[in-house]
Amino acid sequence: MASVSCPLQRTFSRPATSRVICPERLWVLSVQRYGRDRGFSLYFPQNISSSDSLYDATLTDGDCRLRVTLDPNLNRLVERNVFRCGAQLRHVSFSPGESVGEEEEEEEGGGGGGGGGGGRRRTYRLVSVEVAGDGGGEGGMEGLTPGVEPERLPWYGAQPDPALTPGPVHLERAQAPSLLPLRARRSCYLPLWNNQDYSGPAWREKPNAEDSDQDVEDVRATVTLAELQEDFLSRKGGATARRGVARGVLVVRVLNKSRVMYYGKSDSNCLCPYKALLEVCDVSGCVCVCVLWNSVCVSWYGRLRPGQVLRTRGFRVKESYDTRDHQEIEISLNSRNPSAEISIVPEFSLSADVRLLCPSYSFCNGKDLLSCPHGNICDVIGLVAFSGRPERIRSEDGQGKELLEYRWLRLEDGTSDQPIMIKLFSTSQPETHNKILPLSVVVCTRLQIVRDSSCCYLTNTTYTQIYCTGSGHHSVMPYRKLRPVRQFVQWLRSVDDRQVLSRAVVGGYFIYPPPPVSLDAFMKNRKGELGLLRGAELKWEAERLQYRERRSFCIQATVTMVTHCRKGMEDQCLVWTDRPAAFSPRLPPSSPRLPPSSPHLSPSSPRLPPSSPHLSPSSPRLPPSSPRLPPSSPRLSPSSPRLPPSSPRLPPSSPRLSPSSPRLPPSSKLSPRLLMLRGGLGLSNGKSPKRRLFSSAGPPRKRLTLGTHPEEENDTEGGLWEASMEFLDDEDDEDDDDDDQAFLTAPSSPVSLLGGCRLGLARVAMETVPLQYCPASREQQAIAVEMQTGEFQDLRCCGGLEDYSPTVSYTQTGHYTLTLRALSDGVMVDAVFLPGSSAASTPSGPSPPHGPSHSDHWFTILTHGGFSAHTPPPAPADLIATASQLSNQRLVCVLEVCLLGGDRLEVVLSRAFPLRD
Repeated sequence: MASVSCPLQRTFSRPATSRVICPERLWVLSVQRYGRDRGFSLYFPQNISSSDSLYDATLTDGDCRLRVTLDPNLNRLVERNVFRCGAQLRHVSFSPGESVGEEEEEEEGGGGGGGGGGGRRRTYRLVSVEVAGDGGGEGGMEGLTPGVEPERLPWYGAQPDPALTPGPVHLERAQAPSLLPLRARRSCYLPLWNNQDYSGPAWREKPNAEDSDQDVEDVRATVTLAELQEDFLSRKGGATARRGVARGVLVVRVLNKSRVMYYGKSDSNCLCPYKALLEVCDVSGCVCVCVLWNSVCVSWYGRLRPGQVLRTRGFRVKESYDTRDHQEIEISLNSRNPSAEISIVPEFSLSADVRLLCPSYSFCNGKDLLSCPHGNICDVIGLVAFSGRPERIRSEDGQGKELLEYRWLRLEDGTSDQPIMIKLFSTSQPETHNKILPLSVVVCTRLQIVRDSSCCYLTNTTYTQIYCTGSGHHSVMPYRKLRPVRQFVQWLRSVDDRQVLSRAVVGGYFIYPPPPVSLDAFMKNRKGELGLLRGAELKWEAERLQYRERRSFCIQATVTMVTHCRKGMEDQCLVWTDRPAAFSPRLPPSSPRLPPSSPHLSPSSPRLPPSSPHLSPSSPRLPPSSPRLPPSSPRLSPSSPRLPPSSPRLPPSSPRLSPSSPRLPPSSKLSPRLLMLRGGLGLSNGKSPKRRLFSSAGPPRKRLTLGTHPEEENDTEGGLWEASMEFLDDEDDEDDDDDDQAFLTAPSSPVSLLGGCRLGLARVAMETVPLQYCPASREQQAIAVEMQTGEFQDLRCCGGLEDYSPTVSYTQTGHYTLTLRALSDGVMVDAVFLPGSSAASTPSGPSPPHGPSHSDHWFTILTHGGFSAHTPPPAPADLIATASQLSNQRLVCVLEVCLLGGDRLEVVLSRAFPLRD
């Protein structure tokens, strides 16, 4: 048992009541999700929840661990990434209860497993909790005793091994609780953020040796797919007698493999509700679908890949559900009725007279894609130049309950200036997706072309799979010998690693395809989505969002304030506002507020009208060639740093402000105005604390920059050459001249958590900023960009996004924040605008100009979503100086809204169309 000093022990040793409260701090070690079943009403009789998910969590007090189930009323905390791995909890309230008995699970049959004894187990339900710091960022274990290894802590209530001397040292070897879901009969957990991947050790455990190697010397088939199809469709019986149960042995080759499909329902007690599809063929030349059901899917999915030969018996023949004419069959492999026997057959064990079709590929390079029609299915190979952040969108199944996880990839193959853009959804290859980073070579199979009037991209089909360098795929996959792949490898060996590295980008906000540049065209492309929203409706929709869920909304609004800032230079911001000087805008938490009255004039200043504030003598001299501002233009504050030559010059007759006199008479009029302020957006006696944006409570970490560390140079030396070597076989090829004929290439075929009446963030989030790829810490950077992990083991090596440098394009242009006021009800929205780093939809570095040319003034920049790619971007001071053009202008604003976790709501302005009378 846990020690007496253990907070959990003290909590549960109190007199038994319906609810106990732990007043001390606890930490979350893991969060796991699973689908509820028909027993939900027994465990939660008074709960009415629309969610189909339940969550188990592992908590620790620093002395022991405890597995609990979250009450469904708390699901929203997980869905918004408030209750997360690494979070610190206070005032945790528990309610005792019982979990599913393992003997009941065994009666259902199927896979799964875990420790623990049979019978119902006494567990606890977490009914209320206070999460410390619900910002939704990366979790941490601050406050936990240094040196504690949570995975070695004993389980609360576990008994130590009798053979060992009692003591805390041996408690970690005590009997562990079951690792199965606590409040439903399910064999394994679901991924935390989608239903298309797999999760847990059951999927990675290899089947028994006798299951995979049995009778490997006898691989002769006793029945063919053609015979099965003829017998079944003609209803003759024969090989498919007894309700579709087939007799005989099949030997087939896997041609294509689908993602995992979860079909669990809340009104079903299916222990293992998973299936996966395989396209297979045999010596008869017949191709059909083979379905892996339930525990067979869990046991075998991770081991199978296209090109392998399988020997199977004990299967059932059914009518294919995917064909309307019902003239095709499918082979069902299940764990019972009958029990399927599967083994992988080595290629060399096949007799010479057994000729099986090989997987066919239809590779298209970047040049070919320019002329491929919409809906075409193809395969691509390319070098990753941009790997986007994972996001989620609602499925289009009519209900919209399921969230689909995706990311954008930008590939290069040297055949075209146009990149290969891929909207990659989950392919049930989580380990491979985690390795997709810039400078990786990826092969994506069975992608579908999506084409519109301006551009095209690729996206998933049912059988899409992806293979990446570092996963060991390229040397064993059939495509490695094809001519398109060899041509790409030849180009890859000629590419300069450093040139690719200079434009490699990870994460950040990204939109593709670019929205139209006219309001009429944009509204036509909405395709039944929500129209113009009132501010309150926008707030209600934002409160419904889940973690990393992204949606697009439209509102009518006017601009009340424009701010320009750069990451790392938050103490020097350019601001325009249409309000009087007494107006106090929304400021970052670390920034002092603007004084209620305008700064006073210095006594030494020349006598001027009280309405003419101006620069101090210490202000930098601007070159004579700088453009002048009209008399009504805003002014600069005395703390302004030296401006670039392109900054506007103020009239020589303007008065000046003294640094020692920070206030002006109340009668002064500064509307609209331009301020460059210290301390974020406020004044502070000429000096301000230099605070890094998004700095943590601990000591500041050293920022990683590209091209400055010797270890990075060594790390990338020969990287692309080594990647190309993965396409070589483990053994020497004897028929390199004939390798094109070895595999066929088919032709191309056709909230209240948000609080208040204001949305958005006062400061740009790190998840919004595109980052330079850092090869020296590629694994840490990949984890930092990924969605929140559910396991503490993965959290420990996760660094913060603030450790990495923004891209050069962002550093040069920074970001703008436009404060919008909804015309309908006055709801305020702080929307980030990224005109130079993402709106052009070209996240990597140097690239040919894309999109129409336009003059870089506010209305054309907002309608095009960014600066013109054909001319240098305007200076921020020039834009802010002319921001008065936006005053009282009605705009239709297109907002890309994404919940970054907790109450951090990212609002990005992608387009703004002016309304003309």
